[in-house]
Amino acid sequence: MPATDDLLNLHCQRSTERLAATDLKHYLAALHTDWILDDNDNRISRTFHFKNYYQTIAFVNALAWVTHEQDHHPDLEVGYNRCRVHYTTHSVDGLSENDFICAARIDRLVTGR
Repeated sequence: MPATDDLLNLHCQRSTERLAATDLKHYLAALHTDWILDDNDNRISRTFHFKNYYQTIAFVNALAWVTHEQDHHPDLEVGYNRCRVHYTTHSVDGLSENDFICAARIDRLVTGR
């Protein structure tokens, strides 16, 4: 199963498959511990907190660039000092490796590592 560095070295693929439920916990372990798996194993989410609106929007803009580059886009909920990111792969009606690749890249935006 992948480690964070493994996910960061991958690029999202157009043709992808739904991950087996047994693999999801292994993929989730490669991400920051704030990512959560929903009850139906169809989506991962994380809320990022910031000091102000400017920092929140700067994060959203950086996230938009990363996800555009990967051609795999999350659903976002944006507030004054927070942004909640939700990932799922609609074409497979669940989670694919692409979701975890992008989540790892978003983690890197915040940590710089």
